[in-house]
Amino acid sequence: MDGHASGGAPRTSRERVRFYLLDHRTRVGQAIDITLLVLNLAFVGVFVAQSYDLAQSARDVLWRVEVAIAAVFAVEYVLRLYGARDRVGEATDPYTIVDLLSVVPTLLAILAVGPVLGVNIGFLRALRVVRVLRFYRFTRDEEFFFGTVETGTLRATKLLLTVLVIFFVGAGLFYSAESAVNPGVENFGDAFYYMVIALATVGFGDIIPQTELGRWITVGGVLAAIVLVPWQASKIVRAWTRGDRVDVTCPNCGLTGHDPDASHCKACGHVIYQEYDSDE
Repeated sequence: MDGHASGGAPRTSRERVRFYLLDHRTRVGQAIDITLLVLNLAFVGVFVAQSYDLAQSARDVLWRVEVAIAAVFAVEYVLRLYGARDRVGEATDPYTIVDLLSVVPTLLAILAVGPVLGVNIGFLRALRVVRVLRFYRFTRDEEFFFGTVETGTLRATKLLLTVLVIFFVGAGLFYSAESAVNPGVENFGDAFYYMVIALATVGFGDIIPQTELGRWITVGGVLAAIVLVPWQASKIVRAWTRGDRVDVTCPNCGLTGHDPDASHCKACGHVIYQEYDSDE
């Protein structure tokens, strides 16, 4: 919610926490960014690995890794609220909500309160798939720990991430709904394969939903792909079609985006006195 880290040295502990969680330029800020990205990849990797047939010793190791990473993300969540200028705004920010949802299943499993709240293990497993949404936090602005990217590159990254998120979330939910009853869905890889084929409208028929929930998850995935992918792609197309237009707003009609050599608004004819180089 606070945007980029503001200039000047942070003086209070809250300012230092806010600065380094938002900073992309100092070594400390870059180290925090890289660490959170690596942990996020590991967090998602643990979720995928746990869907495969592994020895109990391997499962125990994965569980300990999951708990350790969840603890780090829980601390990060608390620190973001602590350092935020507007704590209510930060708590209701979509990125922060995803941060909380990504660790809730693990925390509930640790505290063994799922059965007490009437929440079954299958639902907790399905909820863990929202971890992949944490990657959107790394695309909220053009600044990264490796530098600044162009707006077009950022939009293309968001489009690619949206496609992968739809596949991943759909596969995770489909696996949770179908793995117990569907012989074709033995692990996350099978579910991911099904979602790619289903959303590509190919439909080979080698894997079909066996449960009502599995069918509705498929429908939801298809609808999400129809709505979200064109929405993200349209932003890229609009940027391309704007060409080299400059972001100047006509004071008379409000039209934004004019040619570099425009002196009048092309919509209403109002004089905007756009400066340009006559030699170009």
